[in-house]
Amino acid sequence: MTAELAIEHDVEVSSEELVSRARGLRQQLIDDQAAAEERTTYSPELHVAFEEAGFYRMLIPRRFGGLEVGLPTFQRVMIEIGRGSLGAAWGLCLTANHALQVGSWFGEQAQEELLAGAGFRAASVAAPTVRAERVPGGYRLTGQVAYCSGIPYSTHFMGQAVLASPDDGEPTMILYVAPESAFTRLGVWGTLAGLKSTGSDTIRFDSAFVPEHLVIEGVDMVDYPAEHGAPGVELNRNPMYGGRALTIFTLSLAGPIVGGAYSALDEYANWMRAKPAMFPPFLPRTEDPDHQRHYGAALARIGMAEATVLQAAEEWMQLCRDNAAGIRPFTQREDFRLASVVREACVVAHEAVEQELLRTIGSSALGEGQRFERAFRDFGQVAGHRNLALREQMYRLVATLELGVEQP
Repeated sequence: MTAELAIEHDVEVSSEELVSRARGLRQQLIDDQAAAEERTTYSPELHVAFEEAGFYRMLIPRRFGGLEVGLPTFQRVMIEIGRGSLGAAWGLCLTANHALQVGSWFGEQAQEELLAGAGFRAASVAAPTVRAERVPGGYRLTGQVAYCSGIPYSTHFMGQAVLASPDDGEPTMILYVAPESAFTRLGVWGTLAGLKSTGSDTIRFDSAFVPEHLVIEGVDMVDYPAEHGAPGVELNRNPMYGGRALTIFTLSLAGPIVGGAYSALDEYANWMRAKPAMFPPFLPRTEDPDHQRHYGAALARIGMAEATVLQAAEEWMQLCRDNAAGIRPFTQREDFRLASVVREACVVAHEAVEQELLRTIGSSALGEGQRFERAFRDFGQVAGHRNLALREQMYRLVATLELGVEQP
């Protein structure tokens, strides 16, 4: 599935054109939802469409053939894709977004190898479930990584591993990028209740060699110390290649989630047009004040979540610009605070679907195979995602950073 495509790339394309291309795929995405769950990822045809549209290249630097768009444009595209399919947007976003980290944190040799030709696509997981061993010229990786969203169409995988100390001291965390030839996909995804079409398969490394220029020692993927600078700012001449990652990771969930909430709202509107109200005088639901109220409330809350996501993307860009200019450092405090704001947008979008739409659409909309039934399962899975599940702990951590007190 990851074979390179003979597609002529755009040299320049506007933000509005990218968003329009995403919007134009909505019906194809809707039509593919059921089959995507069966295959556990979006279709090869959609993969080609994403390639042709330039979606995988949005965060790749221009010098490698990428589009180098700002983060707000990237989020707008992912919201539009999510409005057709939350699962497809999740897989696409978590494949395309990691070009930003590679273009920011890795050295010139790694960037030339990974990004040249603009064909780079990489799933990523921060959990260090892999063991690393230092060997001449690089490292050997052994272990499994679960929940690799977007891995079916990835050319690489970006992850973390634990490198044991040779003198039994504290182990070291490493950040690595491995080509698809270094790991095996196990084909075990699709048994959870929701998000079946995200392509979040498990991969295995069996003493796989990764050269040293594709590894950074002593780095936590979600807490890169960008206030001390990053190679990408100078290499790619753009401050956006010098930012922190937790906000980026949370935004990469939020865009698809907000789009998925709009998709649920669209289906709710379809049922409003097709069904009468549940009580006399049995008006069409579009004319029933109660259903109007639920639709309007959901629309407002999802719109608030969308506005929050786009504003956070703008603020992240400004933090990068200020950091590069020496105006103010892009610290852990700023990153964790902004990530927490974005997490709230995810929660608001989920609650809009659950509280306003699910409870009032009617049981028949939850029949097996119905579009809203799929949204119900997907959002149930979203609610248990690790990023959202850590909400309370992050409240406390953000408070300690903001107040300047010692973390527990």
